[in-house]
Order: sequence, then C-alpha cells, then structure tokens
Amino acid sequence: MPSFSIRPAVPDDAPDLVRLINGLADYERLRNASRPDENALRQQLAPHASPKIEALVAFDDASSRCVGFALFFHNYSTFLTNFGLFLEDLFVEEECRGRGIGFALFKQLAQIAEERGCMRLDWNVLDWNEPAISFYKQLGAAPLSDWTTMRLDRSAITLLSNR
Repeated sequence: MPSFSIRPAVPDDAPDLVRLINGLADYERLRNASRPDENALRQQLAPHASPKIEALVAFDDASSRCVGFALFFHNYSTFLTNFGLFLEDLFVEEECRGRGIGFALFKQLAQIAEERGCMRLDWNVLDWNEPAISFYKQLGAAPLSDWTTMRLDRSAITLLSNR
C-alpha cells in the first residue's frame, strides 16, 4: 500500500486546496455553490492572518500529489470558557480513500486540539453522507440531534446590518 505524509498547509498550497475544495463540492453535490478563491486562501493561511484558517494537507508519497485536506479554525464555548476547534471540511480524493488518510488527518487534528488545550472538536456532516457518519462514529464522535444549524448568507447579513 502506498504511503502518504501530512503537514500543515502553507499559503503556497492554495492551488491544491482549490482543486480539492472543488472535488469536495462535487462529492457533496454542491458544485454550484463552490467558488474557492486561491488568493483569499493564500492570505487566510498566512502565519499572521486575522482572522485565520488552518489546514492539514495530505500528500501521496509516490506521486507527491496533494490528495486530501482538513481545514479548521478556532471556535469558542461560553459554557466551557475555552476554545475549541471547528473542522470546516475534511476531504480525501476518491481514489485514495481506504488508505487511512482521513483517519490520519483527523488524528492529527485531535492532536492539535489536545496540544492547544481545546475542550471540543466540532464539525458538521451532511445527513445523507452515511460513509462519513459511520467513519466519525468509529472515531468516538456522537451526533448532536438537539441543535439546528442556522445561517445568514451575505445578502441577509447586509440586509440585517442596514436595518
């Protein structure tokens, strides 16, 4: 089985992240909503960016191709008065699944959360994505059924801010 390596993403990984984000959008049937901006990613991954995103990237050692990523940022719990990590997206290219890359990305993310003293690691998963739900449950994750995700899109933000 070919090996892989994982490292923190740097701004120069933006083109690979754009490609993988579009692959994720295809998988999630959300391609019409996917508009990743390479320049924005470069800026947001910069060491002193504020606000800042972070990502882990996985590379196939044989081809040196970037084949997966986990993009995350800090969130905060008022009840715990402590920071956590929010995993925005985790994706591994289809032909590379089953090699432990997703597990390794998630494990490294858990190690980062542990090192930073985070009290929680949160993420969302589409309710139809049974392979992902099964994977997450095997890791010890518990689904939260008592919360509803809410969102204001850009136009709603503008309308509300001008009320």
